[in-house]
Amino acid sequence: MTQPDIKKQRIRKPLIINAFDMSCSGLQAPGLWKHPEDKSSDYKTIGYWTSLAKLLEKGKFNSLFIADVMGGYDVYNGPGNIAPAAISGAQWPVNEPSAVVAAMAAVTKNLSFGITFSTISEAPYHFTRRLATLDHLTGGRVGWNVVSSYLDSAARNLLNGEDLPPRDERYDRAEEYIQVVYELLLSSWRDDAVVKDRKTGVYSDPSRIRQINHEGKFFKVPGPNITEPSPQRLPVILQAGTSKAGKNFAAKNAEVVFITTFTPESLGKQIKDIKRIAKEKYNRDDDSVKVVQLITTVIGKTHEEAEEKYKELKSYGDLEGAQALFSGWTGIDIGQFNYEDELRDVGSNAVRGFVDNWTKKSPGDPEDLKKTREYVAKQITVGGLGPVLYGTAAEVADELERWVDISGVDGFNFTYAITPGSFEDIVEHLLPELRIRGLAWNEYPEERLTFRENIFGTEGKDSTFVKPSHPAYDLRWRSGVSRDDFEAKLEKTKAKWTELSRGET
Repeated sequence: MTQPDIKKQRIRKPLIINAFDMSCSGLQAPGLWKHPEDKSSDYKTIGYWTSLAKLLEKGKFNSLFIADVMGGYDVYNGPGNIAPAAISGAQWPVNEPSAVVAAMAAVTKNLSFGITFSTISEAPYHFTRRLATLDHLTGGRVGWNVVSSYLDSAARNLLNGEDLPPRDERYDRAEEYIQVVYELLLSSWRDDAVVKDRKTGVYSDPSRIRQINHEGKFFKVPGPNITEPSPQRLPVILQAGTSKAGKNFAAKNAEVVFITTFTPESLGKQIKDIKRIAKEKYNRDDDSVKVVQLITTVIGKTHEEAEEKYKELKSYGDLEGAQALFSGWTGIDIGQFNYEDELRDVGSNAVRGFVDNWTKKSPGDPEDLKKTREYVAKQITVGGLGPVLYGTAAEVADELERWVDISGVDGFNFTYAITPGSFEDIVEHLLPELRIRGLAWNEYPEERLTFRENIFGTEGKDSTFVKPSHPAYDLRWRSGVSRDDFEAKLEKTKAKWTELSRGET
């Protein structure tokens, strides 16, 4: 890697610096819980999460994103074979992701939290209360990563033993689910419904609370919401799907999109595609959708030290666990192929596309290396679904800067090889390098930022709420607006977005 040409550097703005974790051991590094310095198996303790939160706030991270799955990776040598995941600790066992958020919020002021919840996991009415409660307890520092789930093992336990519905149907359900959540949070309570008048003894004014009376294909929810309006009114909406249906959902609803690709060129294409759909189909502003790329970093004092560190980390990887993850991610049992076969030649289109993503090379790999089942498994052991950047802090910063210049990405979703070590290296070594280049802020711009302000800034009339081009913007019942006037406007708003979703305008 070469140092950037200072004369050719663009004007920089701070990136979104996000940490990626999960309430399990290993996350994107199956088997590395065996490393003597790894503490990921402490995920079941409050101390693990509060210590991590304080470390991330010390580094001025924007947020911590907590991933989740609702079932085990049981496709490899399956179906229903949980043994490889269980033995290796490959995202199994997994705790519920939101339980630790209030504790982390209590020891921080500005760090925000993106929490994964599936639209097949629970009734939208119950989920809305969970989400609003977290927004209250954190002072507006939470976001919802909306997922429709991808594991049949989850669906069988959540949908009365049935397999996971086809992707398009899952997104249809997710679209209706999020609409129910929008209306419960925004349309059932007027902003000023809670009056707390000690003289009259009125806590909340019932004339400012209404039922949403939702009746759709998947849900029937009369409302009203059981929680009062929370600091952001609607927590930040995040999304990670990049299929055709996933991009459409993100283009309409997401404020932050998580993407995983292996080259900045392919990342740039994904970003342009999502923003094009957002603009052309849903009339959303370019700046209303931020994109963050998954990255794992291995940092050393010298390039050679980083290489050796990377090799040493991979030596702890569990190949069976890696194959369990691969098979779960693709839905195709990689165990059906021989170890020596080139997967590009024997696999389905899904497997070939997935394998083609792996352009990263390990130290010492020959140029003509075949991407066999064993090769792919070894690659997954550090970095999982995403690329690994190893080198000195300056070298890694150079590469991140190149990704920014080529793709126009808004930030990075940093995960760990070992924790807290990987995050400590980012805080102590990488972030200072990024600050020199103007790619990371020195301090939080204000105290006690909401998640939305953390991402989009504090300018504007209502920086804690969604942008005016977002589909939820006009669903909000604002102070002083009569019920009749609001309901008349609400019907027009819902009709407009229905037409846009159908592509009729």
